[in-house]
Amino acid sequence: MIDYKRLDVWRKGLEILKQVYIISARFPEEEKFGLTAQIRRAAISIISNIAEGAGRNSNAQFINFLSFSKGSATEVEGQMIAANVLEFISDEELDNICKELDYYCRMNQKLQEYFKNL
Repeated sequence: MIDYKRLDVWRKGLEILKQVYIISARFPEEEKFGLTAQIRRAAISIISNIAEGAGRNSNAQFINFLSFSKGSATEVEGQMIAANVLEFISDEELDNICKELDYYCRMNQKLQEYFKNL
């Protein structure tokens, strides 16, 4: 079994989760059960899928869950773009979180490639 807590990609996902919670805490109250809840669920899925995949029985299954995690990161990006369009976050905040998400996705892809080649 893979110790996911030692993986840089999981730790980066945890940093993103924290940023998403900080940013979304400032969303309007009426978004509590809308965009705020949705973006937080997607951010939690980033790290949850890595943890779940690490507990699976094969590298192929782990790769599949890494792919789900990357998809969740892309979902967060789309939701952050929506938050920017709705003027919940600034252009600068959007740029910063998108850079972090892009870096995460590249890390994730490299890890997938590593496990494919084992």
